[in-house]
Amino acid sequence: MSIMLAQILALMCIFANRMRHKKKYREPEIINDVLVTAAGAEGNAIARVDERVVFIPFAAPGDIVDIKIIKSKKSFAEAQILAIKEKSSDRVEPRCEHFGVCGGCKWQHLSYVAQLKFKQQQVTDNIERIGNVNPEITHPIIGCEKVFEYRNKLEYTFSAHRWLLPEEIHSDSTFVGQPALGFHIPKYFDKVLDIKNCHLQAEPSNVIRLWVKKYAIDHEFSFYNTRLHSGFLRNILIRNTISGELMVIMVFGENKEDEIKEFLSLLKVEFPQISSLWWVINEKLNDTISDLKVNLFSGKEFLTEYLGESEYRISPVSFFQTNSYQALQLYSKVLEFADFKGDENVYDLYTGTGSIAVFVAKHVAKVVGVEYVDTAVEDARMNAKLNGADNTSFVSGDLAKVFTDEFVSIYGMPDVIITDPPRAGMHEKVVLQILKLLPAKIVYVSCNPATQARDLLLLSEKYSLKCVQPVDMFPHTHHVENIALMIRKD
Repeated sequence: MSIMLAQILALMCIFANRMRHKKKYREPEIINDVLVTAAGAEGNAIARVDERVVFIPFAAPGDIVDIKIIKSKKSFAEAQILAIKEKSSDRVEPRCEHFGVCGGCKWQHLSYVAQLKFKQQQVTDNIERIGNVNPEITHPIIGCEKVFEYRNKLEYTFSAHRWLLPEEIHSDSTFVGQPALGFHIPKYFDKVLDIKNCHLQAEPSNVIRLWVKKYAIDHEFSFYNTRLHSGFLRNILIRNTISGELMVIMVFGENKEDEIKEFLSLLKVEFPQISSLWWVINEKLNDTISDLKVNLFSGKEFLTEYLGESEYRISPVSFFQTNSYQALQLYSKVLEFADFKGDENVYDLYTGTGSIAVFVAKHVAKVVGVEYVDTAVEDARMNAKLNGADNTSFVSGDLAKVFTDEFVSIYGMPDVIITDPPRAGMHEKVVLQILKLLPAKIVYVSCNPATQARDLLLLSEKYSLKCVQPVDMFPHTHHVENIALMIRKD
């Protein structure tokens, strides 16, 4: 037998063996008349079928649905809705034509009253079950007066090939080479849904985006290809303020100076209400621009937002609460919970651009803000100066490393600590240092009640949970902000 024939026979044996052990194809499991019972994590609804928890996106508690299981584990499953047999009383008609594909507003099919109810329950469940602590008072959630057009910042992505809907894929039409200007499809970094109309930001946000897309197509500008890392147009960011100031930042993937100048000149003429127009060249593999040179083309160097008596300058890459309307509600509650007497030394941990520090500064003796991002600290100092908050200091550094006994010896013992950490919550070293310092009060602001509950449990060794206050910053999503007030035990 030749060597080649022997190799062929060996490969045939391996293939046959694999085929014998290969799992047989299973028809998807279909389950009819399933009652949806609750709202769950990540915006999904929950049902229980045969002792399993089933997560169902875009379902509403109270729905009776037919479902198809798409992922099955021993204790849980994930499913898709095939048909709604009976609609929940909480179900409403979504306003957005992109609902169910765009991942931005997973709860738009729920009435706003129901959304607030489920968010309130989410906070309670996390605090009491994960944190295993019971607040003396749980205040009703503060909802939004504006449930649409509440965002002050949106970022759109250019893509050489738009995301196709299922009905388009199964049609006889061809859609090769159609570009998109819109949002990334959830879980797909290289897929972009072309957006016709987004209800999250006030006009002229949509009008600007649609004009830019049409101009680009008419002039045969190349849209960015994520896989090839090439293309002229990459991103557009639109920021606005309550008073109507408008900032546009165009991000280009290639440095074509003549085309950029001509395009931006026409954009400015078409939309004279743009207060601040910027451009960036991004030739990196990722979309972040905070580490790149941002160039002012025309107008002001910043926008100005007012929250109560405080004034904030917003530069192209600076962080600011995305919902200005609710930011005022949030900060006002922080001030109310802290109940300052006027002589306090306050630490504002994870201060960001110093928005809370500046907001409370006139009510205390001193505020010390700590933040990891250097540029945010620069913005914080600028905002403090703008508001005449001379009693503020801002320190740049990783809190887990800089929040030490030496830090306290420099800035003094805190009477009150305000903390507003990222979604991951506070570092354990930060919690331990707080427990060592034992300020009289802790006002804990969180965008993730689950990690907040974990930290509250650690702090409960020496603190009592006086009250919690949920605040809805993002209508039509499952996200909820929560403020917790902890008082040192006697």
